[in-house]
Formats: sequence, structure tokens, C-alpha cells
Amino acid sequence: MRVLVVEDARALAAVLAEGLRDQGLAVDVAYDGLEAAAKLSLNPYDVVVLDRDLPGIHGDALCQMITDRDDRAMVLMLTAAGSPGDRVSGLTLGADDYLAKPFHFPELVLRVRSLARRRPAARARTLRAAGLELDPLRRTVTRDGRPLDLSVKEFALLEALLRASPAFLSAESLLEQVWDEHADPFTNTVAVTIGRLRRKLGDPPVVTTSPGVGYRIAGPPDRGAPPG
Repeated sequence: MRVLVVEDARALAAVLAEGLRDQGLAVDVAYDGLEAAAKLSLNPYDVVVLDRDLPGIHGDALCQMITDRDDRAMVLMLTAAGSPGDRVSGLTLGADDYLAKPFHFPELVLRVRSLARRRPAARARTLRAAGLELDPLRRTVTRDGRPLDLSVKEFALLEALLRASPAFLSAESLLEQVWDEHADPFTNTVAVTIGRLRRKLGDPPVVTTSPGVGYRIAGPPDRGAPPG
């Protein structure tokens, strides 16, 4: 899952980005509306955590720009203005959720994950394929009923592969989805993390590689019933 944090208070932006990355999310940061608009034109995001009172382009205008896109990100408006009237006006602009400052960080994480699941292109919550079952909300993964202990990046990598299954994902695509804009495109980080993941998943191998194409989960996907 890739998130854009748009917050002009740099200290708060750093805290948000670090906390979300600790949860296994790929996070980019913009400090004003103009920088955010540029990043939104270049990168696909699942969720935008958007401060309302921004320099450059105001958060209200940026929210409308996001919601006018065909393949748009979900918007969590984050602002010090927390009265009922402020919340109504924010949601009227097209924001999908609204959280007033100060906030409880675990609640922010839950809301971001909930918005990602509600995104029109999102899949069912529990992902299944080749004997694997992964629940992004509970942060659990099993193979043939056996719990697996994965690192944050291993879990995020497996989630991306399961969402794409049975299609291949290139190393570049995995860098975009699991790391962030600062990842070195020439790094071998993806291959190294794939190697660790394969060892933890055990035999028979379920992550296959096609040189020049990428990686995929072998076996038909079974994502279960859609969420109600």
C-alpha cells in the first residue's frame, strides 16, 4: 500500500511518515499543495493523508483535484479544524474520511487501512492463493494453516504479490508499492527480500521468478467472498 502524507508542519510530517512506515506502508511526503500535486501526477497512491490548511495549493482545492481523477486515491483529511461544520464541509469536498488534530496514532493507521480497503480497485480483505492466507488488517499470514513470522517488508511484499496474483510484478513495481520514492531503482533490495521471504514460506516454492518479467505467486488466487 502506498500513502502520500501532505503536511506543511515538517515535524508532524516526519512523525506520520515514520509511524506509517513502521506499519509496513510505503510513504511519500509533500510539504505543500504544489509539491503534492506534482507527486500525485507521477505516482499512484492508495491513500492521501491531507492537511487542510496548506500553502501553495489549499487542501480543499487539492482534495477536489484528487477526487476528480478516474483512478483516484482515497483521502483522509487531517486538520486542526474539528467542529461538526468543518467535518461536513471537508466531506462535501470529496474527502473520504476526516480526522481532527490532535489524534490517536493507532486510530489514524486503522482509518488509512480502512480507506485502502474501500478504494474501488481494492480486493477483499483476506488474500488467499497457493495455500497462503494473508489478512492485512490483523497483520497475520499462514501457509496451510501454519502461522508465519514475517518482517514488515516481507509482509508488505507478500501482500503486493497476492493482490496481483496470478500476474507478475516487476522489481520496479514492487519498489513503488512496498518501498517509496527514495528507493534506489538499481538496488537489489527486492531480490534480497524475495530470497528471505521464500525461505520463510518453505517448500514447495510458491514465489516464482521470470527473468526480465518479475515475480508472482504460483497457483490460482482465491480471495474469498468480498467484504460486506
